Amino acid sequence: MAKGEGGEQYSNASLLDKPSSDGVQLARKRDRNRLSICSKLCYAVGGAPYQITGCALGFFLQIYLLDVAQLDPFYASIILFVGRAWDAVTDPTVGFLVSRSPWTRFGRMLPWILFSTPLAVLAYFLIWFVPPFENGKVIWYLFFYCLFQSLQTCFHVPYSALTMFISSEQRERDSATAYRMTVEVLGTVVGTAIQGQIVGMANAPCLPGPNDILADFGNNSVNSSDSGISIEHTKIAYMISSGIICVIYVLCAVVLFFGVKEQKDSCRPKSEPMSFFQGIRLVMGYGPYAKLVMVFLFTSLGFMLLEGNFALFCSYTLGFRNDFQNILLVIMLSATLTIPFWQWFLSRFGKKTAVYVGTLSVVPFLILVALVKSNLIITYVVSFAAGVSVAAAFLLPWSMLPDVVDDFQVHNPDSTGHEALFYSFYVFFTKFASGISLGVSTLSLDFAGYVTRGCSQPAAVDLTLKVLVSAAPIVLIAIGLCILYTYPIDEERRQGNRKLLQEQRDNESDSETDSTELVNMV
Repeated sequence: MAKGEGGEQYSNASLLDKPSSDGVQLARKRDRNRLSICSKLCYAVGGAPYQITGCALGFFLQIYLLDVAQLDPFYASIILFVGRAWDAVTDPTVGFLVSRSPWTRFGRMLPWILFSTPLAVLAYFLIWFVPPFENGKVIWYLFFYCLFQSLQTCFHVPYSALTMFISSEQRERDSATAYRMTVEVLGTVVGTAIQGQIVGMANAPCLPGPNDILADFGNNSVNSSDSGISIEHTKIAYMISSGIICVIYVLCAVVLFFGVKEQKDSCRPKSEPMSFFQGIRLVMGYGPYAKLVMVFLFTSLGFMLLEGNFALFCSYTLGFRNDFQNILLVIMLSATLTIPFWQWFLSRFGKKTAVYVGTLSVVPFLILVALVKSNLIITYVVSFAAGVSVAAAFLLPWSMLPDVVDDFQVHNPDSTGHEALFYSFYVFFTKFASGISLGVSTLSLDFAGYVTRGCSQPAAVDLTLKVLVSAAPIVLIAIGLCILYTYPIDEERRQGNRKLLQEQRDNESDSETDSTELVNMV
């Protein structure tokens, strides 16, 4: 009897102590989910390789294939479109494979990042190498471009999904995303600076045509072969810059792998495995996600048209052949400096408002650069303004994607573990937009009569470049923002989802605590 009373007394004491114990457990869980500045920085560094290589390829691959590798514009358009289309197809495939990957002692995402890096840097370096044969050049560039895109997908899709696995706290994920966006924009600055400045010192000499010689004989602005720089110097410059980028790629991957720890309990348990096409129907059938993807599909297509053709536009339409690398650098520096502003803006006024303001801010300057005659000062002003908008384009999609994933989990509590699919399909559409923009723009230049390594271009080429960097991006941005109007996740809904998910996690934590105490009592 005394033993029973003692047991009853012990049980009552346990009940009295339970709230305090639950509070301690909850505090420990939140402390565990709180990320240190070092962890956020290591996580952010992992985003740099994708942006460094993407910026170098986006700004320089088109002009490299045309003026250095000296490919026909038609074949260059095939390489750019097929490479990006292949890259887009691999994203949902890799996302599906990642979602089915088993958990290892290093996590589920990090092993993909580690093993894809060595081959990715090798393929990237060979993209910027001109082979010593002519007949197989197209196959060479197409193969290594597609191979690199596939290997980089094995890096970037797991890295993107890693956002949901570093912490279960939305505030910590948003903070880590801000760190990531800052480093990624810094990565674009690094990519632009390395590729642009090294290549700019050995710019491929142009070949004056009959009209150039008659109209502007002896003009210092014409970069003819008399400058003493040969095409071989330019080839070596591209190889040097690509080698430096490869080293940075490896260092960033190492920092990410050893500096970030995946939290297995930061994501809810996975539901039953599903087929690839079931996964497609799952994510694309979710309305808010489909609308968000369409918004950034159109806006990304507009910005990528601007990015892919701006070097040619500066070189030929504006006549700043020796300054285009500095103009590109101004764009990226402006984007880097304004990332903190957009982070404050979206937290103060909401993410949808930030998308509208950030995207529309570039439109007046795109109109200005197309209408005003060649003026270097105006071009730098336009470049700075474009960088402000580019910063918003970098930050906001990755800041809004976790909101859609959270909204999906609230409305589909029994369907979990699909984070990689959501991220991979967003990357798929982004890269698909890039493939369309590069392929269509290069093919348009071919139809307009682009002259490889020409010191000047026909009037049709100048008009085509103005359309590609001004009119077309404005129309695409307008379409994307019209779709954004129907996007249903506003700040009120986002905060409500955050509270609901936090309550669910707290309840799961309480259940785990109760189970642990019961086991200890037994």
